[in-house]
Amino acid sequence: MQQRNSKKPVALLAVLAIVMFGVIYLGISFTQDRGKDQRVISTENATEKLDSLYRKVAVQTVEARKEPVTLEETALEDTLPDIDKSPVTVENTTDDYIEIFASSEKAGSDKDGWLNEVAEDFNHAGIQVNGSTVSVKVRNVASGLGKDYILSGKYVPDAYTPSNELWGDMISDQGGKVTLFKERLVGNVAGIVLSKSKNDELTKKYGAINLKTITDAVANNEIAMGYTNPFASSTGLNFLLSTLSTFDSQNPFSETAISGFEKFQENIPFVAYTTIQMRESAKTGALDGFIMEYQTYINDAELKDDYVFTPFGIRHDSPIYAIGDLSAEKQAILREFVQFATSETYAAKAVEYGFNGLDEYKSEMKSVDKQQITKAQKLWKEKKNGTKKISAVFVADISGSMDGEPLNNLKKSLITGAEYIGKDNSIGLVTYSDDVNINLPVGKFDLNQRSLFTGAVMDLEASGGTATFDGMIVALKMLMEEKAANPDAKLMLFVLSDGETNRGHSLNDIEGILRTFKIPVYTIGYNANISALNNISSINEAASINAESDDVIYKLASLFNAQM
Repeated sequence: MQQRNSKKPVALLAVLAIVMFGVIYLGISFTQDRGKDQRVISTENATEKLDSLYRKVAVQTVEARKEPVTLEETALEDTLPDIDKSPVTVENTTDDYIEIFASSEKAGSDKDGWLNEVAEDFNHAGIQVNGSTVSVKVRNVASGLGKDYILSGKYVPDAYTPSNELWGDMISDQGGKVTLFKERLVGNVAGIVLSKSKNDELTKKYGAINLKTITDAVANNEIAMGYTNPFASSTGLNFLLSTLSTFDSQNPFSETAISGFEKFQENIPFVAYTTIQMRESAKTGALDGFIMEYQTYINDAELKDDYVFTPFGIRHDSPIYAIGDLSAEKQAILREFVQFATSETYAAKAVEYGFNGLDEYKSEMKSVDKQQITKAQKLWKEKKNGTKKISAVFVADISGSMDGEPLNNLKKSLITGAEYIGKDNSIGLVTYSDDVNINLPVGKFDLNQRSLFTGAVMDLEASGGTATFDGMIVALKMLMEEKAANPDAKLMLFVLSDGETNRGHSLNDIEGILRTFKIPVYTIGYNANISALNNISSINEAASINAESDDVIYKLASLFNAQM
């Protein structure tokens, strides 16, 4: 009897354990489901949630005033930051030396530091010119940025080694004195990187993968493709010129080529602001294909395992140029350095770092006329969104933490950057502190709207707390109303802030809405908590820029030049 009764507590415990397990399991599942709902929700639910959040935000409309604007676009070169923002990676060791601007894949770190190692060894080799020991100084400067410095005259090196010859041709075409010293310093090629599954699929349909295959597949909406800004990226500029040539090899600016390019662009979901941003976006798996240099591809084990590289366009053989009127002595130093860098020792070292691969590749594209390069950039700026026009709202932080230099620089950068916004786009302005202001409703960015925008920006004053996500909620509501009126509009948000939020809603409240509507949010940080802004931009593959006080104008102008 006693033994039979002892089984009851055991049975009861078993039942309780099952119940508790079920409660815990259901609780975990419910929590996980809620998390999933937060990330991806239906369009109807996203609209309802946005409306609900908007009703909880204190919003007032501020009447904008007109301010005269300049009709001439400020040259992008004139906004250049101090050269110290581009780091010296190898210091000269003697008084007799030359300074070299070198692109990031050669003058970066680790596998991207081949030229740095060559320069360090050169500086310790005791090489002499005219009886004096000489050396080199290397500065890491992106190819497009180096071109801007040289053309502006703000800072001119003795030598310049971009990734490809397009930049040297542009300098020459625009009146800069540049002399090709050596066509190839180290070998490299640009290429399209496709996921293996997409590569197999397109190969089966088209028979082979080449640039024409890719442009046809994009135009037919068969592939999600991304590339980099052709105003800043060597690979992006090469891709632009090569793509245009696939539509009409005889005349890349014919009506046929332009029409084909517009259709192509309408199906491009992503143009990266920088190569680094493209690398990060590749990791998310959101794209079927993207562009990259072979040296970067071969050094990434994950890319090699999961993606296929197909070369395109002109080669990226790192030509080196003499800039301006170099003295005979500096020309001799450059000659000694080029001979040193191209020796068998450093050619072998280059292979270790991923260079000098695919040497058998020869460009499918005919040689590019110098005058066509700048023309292609201008065409891209006009046609990069296809037939769609952009509707964007700027969301500016005017909280107390922005007072002084941050707000002053925000104003300067917005007013200067506005010169690079196309007049056919539609622009609005929202500001926030404790509450939210609609400073300028969304409107076509003609001269009248630009004048109102300038006046609204100039009148901004800082005070109060930081309700960043309340500001974004109001801007999102404005964009969705604009989308209802103009269904073909391409929507964007630009958030300008120091990154610190201490009022109102959170990112968690609006993340699902952003993901559902797929609106890219470009964030510009002013001496900011850049990690907080990165989190916002990473949702839909947009750029996050950490703009310190003395280079914010150039960075923002570059971003608008690329996106607007």
